[in-house]
Amino acid sequence: MTRIATMYYFAYGSNMSSPRLTARVPDARVHCTAQLLGYRLCFHKIGRDGSAKCDAQLTACSGDVVHGVVYRIPSGQRPRLDACEGLGQGYRAADVRLKRDDGDDLEAFCYLATRTDPGLRPFDWYREHVLYGAREHGLPLTYRAAIAAVAVWPDPDWVRRERELALY
Repeated sequence: MTRIATMYYFAYGSNMSSPRLTARVPDARVHCTAQLLGYRLCFHKIGRDGSAKCDAQLTACSGDVVHGVVYRIPSGQRPRLDACEGLGQGYRAADVRLKRDDGDDLEAFCYLATRTDPGLRPFDWYREHVLYGAREHGLPLTYRAAIAAVAVWPDPDWVRRERELALY
């Protein structure tokens, strides 16, 4: 029997949603939830569609935390995820140390923004992906409320909006 090499991917934005991530990486499997300490969730990454996407921004405050989901993905499907995330075109990959909910440490890779604009807002459907994932994986209520409070833009491309939300 051949064993497929896997890696850990920390999703903290729209890819927390299992339906969204498995549409991109069919063999992704939830491993656990975890926190990235010393970072805060921002909606300021410049998306290819001109709206804001999520970023985990390093801060000087030790109390900041980004909650997310760790997935196991086959190594061979990483290039597909890199392409979906725009690696090299607004995101860079970074190896990070996470704190699992059980207190253990775990290393994974994630994507961090290289191009940001604090004046952008996410489209309504994008925030819904992030909220869906946060609810799906039982992230803290206060964290979900903070995501729900993020101001959004309605997507002028209603076909794209319907296609994105059709996952649910």
